Amino acid sequence: MPDIRLHDIIAALGGELHGDGNTRIQALAPIENAGADALSFVSHPKYRQSLLASKAACVIVPPDLKGVAIARGACIVSDTPYLYFARLTQFWRKAHEAQHSTPSPHGGIHPSAVVDASAQVHPSATVGPLCVVERGARIGAHTQLRSRVTVGHDCVIGQRCILHAGVVIGADGFGFARDAERWEKIEQLGAVAIGDDVEIGANTCVDRGALQDTVIEDGAKLDNLIQVGHNVRIGRNTAIAGCAGIAGSAVIGPQCTIGGGAIVLGHLEIAAHVHISAGTLVSKSIHKPGHYTGIFPLDENANWERNAASLKQLHRLRERIKKLESDAKP
Repeated sequence: MPDIRLHDIIAALGGELHGDGNTRIQALAPIENAGADALSFVSHPKYRQSLLASKAACVIVPPDLKGVAIARGACIVSDTPYLYFARLTQFWRKAHEAQHSTPSPHGGIHPSAVVDASAQVHPSATVGPLCVVERGARIGAHTQLRSRVTVGHDCVIGQRCILHAGVVIGADGFGFARDAERWEKIEQLGAVAIGDDVEIGANTCVDRGALQDTVIEDGAKLDNLIQVGHNVRIGRNTAIAGCAGIAGSAVIGPQCTIGGGAIVLGHLEIAAHVHISAGTLVSKSIHKPGHYTGIFPLDENANWERNAASLKQLHRLRERIKKLESDAKP
């Protein structure tokens, strides 16, 4: 692991250091189990007791924990500790690679990858082992395709993107028309267009559009095992956690977050700055920014069944109340 002094971190990332700048840091660790050679962070006052009990060599803290942190030991004060820690992890990785002579991928196509002659791969892009890049696809500068990524024909991946192992971009969307007792395939004639600085987690699938492209805008972040249906549009800097499902033709605005396991039904529109809790089923469009949750609470099964049975009677009970209120009017 890297052996870095605190003043090296401050020189690279800024922040307000309290303590000995020559203190050496050999690990990054969670606050609960950080050792005497580790750097950790606390982003919220509710972790005050964890901060006081920590043995970390130094802790990144917000301004309202500055006094507590200084009383405990060395600290770096930042208005945004979590963001500071994110940038620290990037600095840490680069330091590790420099010390161990293992530079980040700098472009090139692995011998086991299959790249169609008509595809365009920027010389600075990296195409990993067993990847497939089909005809007419385009891969932008400094983009990384990790192992076993498939980019379908005519799909476009922007600059500085990371597609993790097993990602499939541009499989056919799920489109079929009923013909009596059988299904007739609707050919998926669009593609997928992915902007710059997008990261897509392992085994996530983004389907090509039926007539127009499926679009993921700049800066979007998708976790593992997400299904993005055909003709979906995901706005810039929106983040979606694992196992979410976005059905066809849904439009998700910029700066949104969608929790793990959430489902967005097709042809819906979600406004900018909407935050959807994990496990929520979005069954109607959301036009107002805010935090939305639709989860039936966990309970013992017997209680859950009783409550579920009661829910089925709510409409009838509502009608009875409306009639009683109407009858009570003079």
